[in-house]
Amino acid sequence: MSRIAIVGAHGLVAQQLMRVLYDRFDEFVGIVRNPEHADDVYRLGGSGVVLDVEKATADELADAFAGCTAVVFSAGAGAGSGVERKRTVDFGGSVLAQAAARTAGIHRFVQVSAWGVDEPVADDADEVWRAYVEAKRDADAELRASGLQWTILRPGTLTNEPGTGHVELGAHVARGSIPRADVAALIVAALDQADTVGRCWEATSGNTPIAEALWQQVSKSAR
Repeated sequence: MSRIAIVGAHGLVAQQLMRVLYDRFDEFVGIVRNPEHADDVYRLGGSGVVLDVEKATADELADAFAGCTAVVFSAGAGAGSGVERKRTVDFGGSVLAQAAARTAGIHRFVQVSAWGVDEPVADDADEVWRAYVEAKRDADAELRASGLQWTILRPGTLTNEPGTGHVELGAHVARGSIPRADVAALIVAALDQADTVGRCWEATSGNTPIAEALWQQVSKSAR
């Protein structure tokens, strides 16, 4: 049985993730900033910890991670937030969680990023979109250099459609969408496979079962 710390546990991907973990009898700790959202984590079978990653210290977050075997960072400032919060949540929250994981002695770290963030941003792009892309890209770069056993997943446009259990996975895949339920299943599958450490993949809906898609990508990298 694993015990997973989820940063950004009120997000829609995280809620799907908690359902998957509950069905597997894994324990989880959901980090949220709203006390009412902590109750939601409890109702989904986990332990809710109220902590604002924009204000918390690494030590405070490490205390919340105590006893966990892995960290999943799935936090984001969300639609409607401004430039500043993209930086303080999507980037700053990730960096804080990485430091907290090291302090807590947790090595495994899975980060939910976004499709295409290594691509140049158009000169005429909206400033909030630019801030979002730069925050995700920089958070991924920090994680790669963190010394943690990381996996970065970059899903395409997220939907609330039922999961199919099938994905298109690769270092670069064509732009597309993917159900949040399939992202959650992909996170868990990546946590289950030690050879996904040190990998960064984009993911959209596809025709390949998730476990097979991971195996194909790992095998390709090993050649």
